[in-house]
Amino acid sequence: MTQAALDADVLIIGAGPVGLVAALDLSARGVSTIVVEQREFLQPPNVKCNHVASRTMESFRRLGIAAEVRAAGLPADYPQDVAFRTSLTGIEFARIPIPASGERYTSRTGPDTAWQTPEPPHRINQTFLEPILARHAAQAPGVTLLNRTLFHTLAQDESSVSAVISDLDASNERTVRARYLIGADGGRSMVRKQIGAKLSGDPVLQHVQSTCIRSADLYRGMSADEPRAWGYYTFNRRRLGHVYAIDGRETFLVHTYLSPEEAAQEGSVDRDAAIRAILGVDEDFDYEVVSKEDWIARRLLADRFRSGRVFIAGDASHLWVPFAGFGMNAGIADVLNLTWQLGAHLSGWADEGILDAYEAERRPITQQVSHFAMNHQQKLARPALPDALEESTPEGERARAEFGAAVHALNEPQFAAAGLNYGYVYDASPIIAYDGAEAPGYTMGTYTPSTAPGCRAPHFVLADGTSFYDRLSDGYTLVTHDGYGSPALVEEAERRGIPLVVVEPGDRVLPAEYAAPLTLVRQDQQVVWRGAALDAADAAELCELLRGARVRVAV
Repeated sequence: MTQAALDADVLIIGAGPVGLVAALDLSARGVSTIVVEQREFLQPPNVKCNHVASRTMESFRRLGIAAEVRAAGLPADYPQDVAFRTSLTGIEFARIPIPASGERYTSRTGPDTAWQTPEPPHRINQTFLEPILARHAAQAPGVTLLNRTLFHTLAQDESSVSAVISDLDASNERTVRARYLIGADGGRSMVRKQIGAKLSGDPVLQHVQSTCIRSADLYRGMSADEPRAWGYYTFNRRRLGHVYAIDGRETFLVHTYLSPEEAAQEGSVDRDAAIRAILGVDEDFDYEVVSKEDWIARRLLADRFRSGRVFIAGDASHLWVPFAGFGMNAGIADVLNLTWQLGAHLSGWADEGILDAYEAERRPITQQVSHFAMNHQQKLARPALPDALEESTPEGERARAEFGAAVHALNEPQFAAAGLNYGYVYDASPIIAYDGAEAPGYTMGTYTPSTAPGCRAPHFVLADGTSFYDRLSDGYTLVTHDGYGSPALVEEAERRGIPLVVVEPGDRVLPAEYAAPLTLVRQDQQVVWRGAALDAADAAELCELLRGARVRVAV
């Protein structure tokens, strides 16, 4: 490849949430990007993801868009509960309370309201989220959005990546070059295919009919004295389904789950009849089909996330059942892990070796999450429904109470997924200094806070009311107990240009998990080292590890 002037530092293929967040984060780090996307600017995406996880909202807070995201979607007073019913207009037998967005910072009603975070989760459909990200990306310094543009091929050499692109009609073919390329181009990723990465796992778990409908009359068929819900799980012998409120007024997403026998006979399930069974309405009820998309629930993971200067993230690298809403959120976590590393290297303080941490850290976590999602799907797929579930009798009431308790217990972990948000651990990273301590395990819904290297640093609020996460630097932050310090580490970091700030919150503020005199945390909130004051030699060794300039060793 002949050397030519670079068009940007990073090329991003795909302008869904993952690609747009990558561009926003790199812009905040002073890294220029070109984002290639087939769709029109602000063309609405399919009605897909409905949930922004707490960890994602924490990142949006750092990027300055959390308040705007939280204000979008459902009305501020609309409950984000999950209700379990015989049909949408039928009998309710269980409910998971989740506060409305307007009460999210103050309410203590619900299983996720006591979490130690400055940013709780938010329920918002991707049709509202993605335009916010796109508008901010269009205005961000150093970001060039190329909409209505096709990506064709890529090639790379020792110093750059080139991509052949064209206008949507295949005219105006040209080549753009950058130092690195991120493939955020979805489940059918051309970037993944061109670097030779292969998906493997469970290709078919369930077939689903998804239909976005519009009906201003649907709420009128429900009891006026019952609170609304963001999500409705419906169970009856005619059809199992899920319904999600999109705008809180008239737009809903209906998922119809097919049995293996139904899936084997294409066209055997009448879409309209299935929707009516889930809604609990007869043929006289009118609704409008806004869009429809049939899909297959899978569990697939790429065998690698990188080839040289090319990386893949999000659905390009992993696909799984969208339970717990962690498909998009895991993709955003992927790309923010990568853009932090790219920003560190491109700004000059980190060696290129820091990029080896991306696959080492993120691939094991996405594999874990894919199994959590698949296992939950298999438990929920074909529940044994009580015979009396829909009966207006004492037996029916008992059946609903027992079944309601069971589905509540099964589903609360996915809608209050503390473990998926905070519990994952990077346990084999080349840029984390492990100390031999075993990190706590986690489940979908539970985790144990810890400062073991590789864990998420437990959140706390400083004496002045500031969130600890708001004090994290672009590189590393050293948390110290009263009277402790590590001048050698600070001096070595400064000498190497590693961004490092010191936070001394006071022993009365620090949670008990911060038992070590010093805890070093990087910007994505993961603990990378803990211990006592270092001498100059040990501080130099640690700094080389942190900037990816040497192999991992215990410090």
